[in-house]
Amino acid sequence: MGDESDGYTLDEALSSIGFGTFHGVALAFAGIGWFSDAMEVGLLSFIGPALKSEWLLSPTQESLLSTIVFVGMLIGAYFWGFISDAYGRRIGVQGVAIITFGAGFLSAFSRDYRTLVVLRCLLGFGAGGGHIFQSWFLEFVPRSNRGSWMLVFSGFWILGEVLEASIAWIIMPRLGWRWLLAISSIPSFLVLLFSNIAPESPRYLFMKGRANEAVGVLEKIALVNRKQLPTSNLVSNHPSLQMPEEENFSSQETPLLSSIEDQTTTIRQWLKPLCQLFSLGLLRTTLLVWILGFVYTLSYYGLQLMISTLSSGQSGCPSLRIFSKNDSLYVNIFISGLAEIPGVVASMVLVDRLGRKLCMVIPTMLAVVTMVPLLFHQTGFVTIALLVSSRMFIEAAFATYYVYVKEVYPTSVRASGVGLAISVGRIGGMVCPLIAVGLVRGCHQTLAVILFGILILISGICASCFPFETKGKGLKDIVSDTII
Repeated sequence: MGDESDGYTLDEALSSIGFGTFHGVALAFAGIGWFSDAMEVGLLSFIGPALKSEWLLSPTQESLLSTIVFVGMLIGAYFWGFISDAYGRRIGVQGVAIITFGAGFLSAFSRDYRTLVVLRCLLGFGAGGGHIFQSWFLEFVPRSNRGSWMLVFSGFWILGEVLEASIAWIIMPRLGWRWLLAISSIPSFLVLLFSNIAPESPRYLFMKGRANEAVGVLEKIALVNRKQLPTSNLVSNHPSLQMPEEENFSSQETPLLSSIEDQTTTIRQWLKPLCQLFSLGLLRTTLLVWILGFVYTLSYYGLQLMISTLSSGQSGCPSLRIFSKNDSLYVNIFISGLAEIPGVVASMVLVDRLGRKLCMVIPTMLAVVTMVPLLFHQTGFVTIALLVSSRMFIEAAFATYYVYVKEVYPTSVRASGVGLAISVGRIGGMVCPLIAVGLVRGCHQTLAVILFGILILISGICASCFPFETKGKGLKDIVSDTII
């Protein structure tokens, strides 16, 4: 730490507090939020086939149940990011929890197809803000082991997938899809309950000029962790963050002019984060983040769809089924979820040693390598094993990508930047069925492998082109602090 007579920064305060009891509780709270989103996305694989037979849905109607969730997530990702940056991480978390739980629980009581589609779109809108839980948690973690703990956080997504497959395996044959939807909404209800006592991010408070509140939160964290803050004042590395909040002066304008000014201000507030994300300091980073978000999302979900299509007999070609027909869908998703764990654990160990960029590039290239043998005929077991391995490497790179994106964007636009990146990624999620399902059902597995391989290779090259490494560095607070 620096000389205490000059004050201490937020990064120095968090380092002195260390990672303790408070962080364990914060990890559990935010992790359950991320966990609930994984369950809601994971159940899409199970309710479609059930509703197809019960409500006599067409293939297009069945696909729309999944697509509409991604449409909602695409819109919600940036919306909740903007809300979080403008009004606070805690407000964003509470809003996400309310919408996700409400829409998820009410979906179980849908009387017809249209009602279910509307509610699932609304759920996607809420779940699209799940990234706020990561941003909230990130801003409490000391920089020395920030990467490792953020990858521990990403493990909640895998647990959510595995648990959802397990619950569906038990519930669907016995109680049906309505019970699955109701049970899957329980984690978001827990988040809603505990969000009332969750503290606001001290980094957000300080950036908004609320230094006393930021210090108050830091003191509470220190008390829970049984540590002490430095005795001097909290200061910033950037002078503009020391300015007091703007005062509100009474206006003598007419109501009409005041209304027009309010509307103009609102538009400017919505556009300001976009302008900052495309500023000279962040333009290159933003474009690379979008490319990786699109490809990682497309390949992550696309490879799972390929596995399900090839192994469950949905293809018009000879099936690669290696499990019984009744259990193949549940088993494949369960195994695919478990297979992601070794990749994330490896990244967890290496991310604070090798850095974020290498922990994206290396597994991305390994994913390409594991797909090369699929250009030639393989047995069913080998094909599934190679696809699962490739998805494992993609998950390892994807998890590190989420760490890097939240570190590379400054506090002022962190949630907005991450939300917009996720929105672009959701487009990849909407496109992936065309490759993963359409080509495979048409007996064009090799072409699907080639397309996935090329896209993943491009993403690996892009990951190596990021302008700077964030390992061991303090978080930036404003765009002018960001290095090109």
